[in-house]
Amino acid sequence: MHQLWPVPTASASTSASAAPDTAFPGTVPPGTAFPDTAPPENTVPPELSDDDLEAIYDYPADLDRPWVQANFVASADGAVSVDERSEGLSSPADKRVFLLGRDLADVVLVGAGTALAETYRGARTTEARRERRRRHGLSDVPPVAVVTRRCSIPPDAPVVTDTSVPTLVITAADAPADRRAALTDAGAEVLLAGEDTVDPAAAIRLLGERGLLRIDCEGGPHLFASLMAADLVDQVCLTYAPLLAGPGPGRIVAGLPSTPRDMTLRSLLHEDGFLLARYRRA
Repeated sequence: MHQLWPVPTASASTSASAAPDTAFPGTVPPGTAFPDTAPPENTVPPELSDDDLEAIYDYPADLDRPWVQANFVASADGAVSVDERSEGLSSPADKRVFLLGRDLADVVLVGAGTALAETYRGARTTEARRERRRRHGLSDVPPVAVVTRRCSIPPDAPVVTDTSVPTLVITAADAPADRRAALTDAGAEVLLAGEDTVDPAAAIRLLGERGLLRIDCEGGPHLFASLMAADLVDQVCLTYAPLLAGPGPGRIVAGLPSTPRDMTLRSLLHEDGFLLARYRRA
């Protein structure tokens, strides 16, 4: 994987302990002079190491509030899935960054529809990934938090039963009591965030009250829309796949309207035709 933006200069490698926005500044100051000469033909930026990627994608230091990152992959013509799953758009580079997003987070946030369609399970880990999390002061395994207005996750779903830490189910107070009880009996922790629908601000606040400040949202489009409408999205990591999916599949956001918001490009990586962009709240 190689870095396209910011343009690599003196050194292609950074320390994993460097602050991401210091090591990889996101904007070029006004008046910056660019060289008149092009780089040598066929010049390829050096390969990025795991330490480089940690420095790029780490969350801000000393957070005092929940901070939401959204992770998506889309085709070149904007589709969010192929055959109703995102797997057809992914690549080794995208999966590497996707897993890194989990490794650096306190909690993985996902909508019920995506959790069921993608057959979610609890977060997996290896000794190397546990060591990475410990270096960042995190628990060995992040819990998965599933958002569902009607508590529609079956109690025997793998996201509830196949996990090493209890799954959090965020739902509304008027969700059927028997469904809530069944999920609790299955080992999930049910959190109420709103009366007749899930209030995204209340959901994020509940996670923050549990010390889960580094929030990695993995979709789907309706959950992303609700977070956008409530102005809760701090960063978007978006992989562009070199594929034209054609008409049919939806976009990465669907549902509630929201006010357009400016974002700043903080990094742009590439590998095998895939572009991995990281945008942060302006």
